[in-house]
Amino acid sequence: MSQTIRRKAKSARKTAAAQGASRKVRTAKARTGSAFDSVMAWVPLSEEQLHRVFMAIILGGAVALAWFVAGLAGLPAMAGRQLADVAGDAGFEVRRVDVRGVENLNELKVYERVLAERNQAMPLVDIEAIREELLELPWIKDARVSRQLPDTLVVDIVERKPHAVLRKPGRLVLIDATGQELEPVTKERAKDMLVVSGPAAGKQVGALSRLLDAAPALKPQVREAEWIGNRRWNLTFKTGQVLALPEGERESASALVSFARLDGTNRLLGGQVAAFDMRAKGRIYMRIPGRDKQEAALSAGAARRVEDN
Repeated sequence: MSQTIRRKAKSARKTAAAQGASRKVRTAKARTGSAFDSVMAWVPLSEEQLHRVFMAIILGGAVALAWFVAGLAGLPAMAGRQLADVAGDAGFEVRRVDVRGVENLNELKVYERVLAERNQAMPLVDIEAIREELLELPWIKDARVSRQLPDTLVVDIVERKPHAVLRKPGRLVLIDATGQELEPVTKERAKDMLVVSGPAAGKQVGALSRLLDAAPALKPQVREAEWIGNRRWNLTFKTGQVLALPEGERESASALVSFARLDGTNRLLGGQVAAFDMRAKGRIYMRIPGRDKQEAALSAGAARRVEDN
């Protein structure tokens, strides 16, 4: 004879407790989903971009783990190559180059050096080697190359600033404040720039800048500076008049300041004097065209007006 065993039904209290727990779970899930949706709304990435980011993270973790294992096995080079191939197959290869910071440099010269990496798997791109190659370009003072996953190389360029024009036999060359030659220029482009000339004059550009800074009122009036005998400067002003300065950085700066003071009181620039010679300490000699036998000499500290009688 069979018997049916019936389980005791749940009490009303237990049923209510179970229903309450179920409601709490549903509420928590709803809150979590809402919070997650709110956070995602603030993230400035599309669904596709997020997918790529997550893929990059996963791939990076896999690469790190595989490299560690390969290193323990003594096969890092082979493993690295295989992992790079995997990364390339997954879309992590160079397809675009983004060049930034270029103003004067011919941008094509940058692309010529970087596009050699096109279709290269990202892990195989030698960032430092690219940077060193870019630094060989005269216009580039510094460069930074970085990867922007999944497929872009970003090149940030710091250019040298044009400072003056170096006159060389048969051509003019643009230079920066250190004397670094940038590129040849035409006479038209060099028209309003300071022209530096003389053997090894490019190496003296820094010293010339310090000299002209000693007399800021005269600096804009200087059209050309000639380095004479690898020891001193002749300055040619926009008026065509020439000033011969003495040897020595301190001595030439002192003479230029004295000339600026005399010009302020006697209006030397723009007058009939063709050349000024301040190589003799404390004196200034002036040459007036047509009066070669009447060369005048004044004390450098004089403050009286020079008149052409």
